[in-house]
Amino acid sequence: MHIEFRHLRTIKAIHEAGGLARAADLLNMTQSALSHQVKGIEEQAGVELFARRSKPLKLSAAGLKMLRAAEDILPRVAALEEEFSGLVKGSSGRLHIAIECHACFDWLFPVLEQFRKAWPDVDVDIRPGLAFDALPALRREEVDLVISSDPENLDGVSFLPLFDYEPVFVAAATSPLAQKSYIEAEDFRDQTLITYPVERTRLDVFTQLLTPAKVEPRAIRQVELTAVILLLVASGRGVAVLPDWVLRDVRYHSDYVTKPLTEKGLTRRLYAAVRDEDSSKPFMAHVLRLARTEPVKLQRG
Repeated sequence: MHIEFRHLRTIKAIHEAGGLARAADLLNMTQSALSHQVKGIEEQAGVELFARRSKPLKLSAAGLKMLRAAEDILPRVAALEEEFSGLVKGSSGRLHIAIECHACFDWLFPVLEQFRKAWPDVDVDIRPGLAFDALPALRREEVDLVISSDPENLDGVSFLPLFDYEPVFVAAATSPLAQKSYIEAEDFRDQTLITYPVERTRLDVFTQLLTPAKVEPRAIRQVELTAVILLLVASGRGVAVLPDWVLRDVRYHSDYVTKPLTEKGLTRRLYAAVRDEDSSKPFMAHVLRLARTEPVKLQRG
């Protein structure tokens, strides 16, 4: 038996119209052509689909079974067609994000909250488990966007600039370093440095300051959550270096002191890594626009 979508649409139209003439009008075909099609369907099915002696024309038991199939299948096909149309138009799709920046959640969640309202048909997910293998995952199409401060030269991948930020030193207000106007690498030699549990190559304090100066802190303590890092810092258990957007409120808190790193301060830039073919998608352009503007509001506090 070979049943096509048009056959299901025909059965449904005849049932809803109550006769061949009206159904032919609905299907934009002649009554003769519709009758021929019905005969062909019955030959395919091997059973009669209509009780022809009844007026108006009614479905037989076999016809009702086919009607139920039509009512189940056709809406799903229509939904699939609409979804594919959305993909072509750029109104739907997938946005799975990997993050190479622990503290980025602070600004990313507000960005995605706005994004989901504008693009409800885009499947959004954050994949922190891929944080340290993010760029290979992007090229394998396991994720669609990677937040990174370390651009690389990769075929088929564009690193699009988002915004600049400053890595800022933070300590308890009672720390001896509170009296300094800025912090240098040597100041860390007798400090416990509290960091996120990531490789040193992912931490600005090492890549931009300590490693080039060949300075090692007295101790390193790794903590997963920003709030816990700040709690430990306020308790005098160590010092930290965090992005400026994280410290927007801390700057005005009496328990903390914040200082620039080096006399001139350090500036870093965050990028969104995307596959070249995805960079022009409307929803991708929108999330990138939000990622360039919303974090700046947090930086300004």
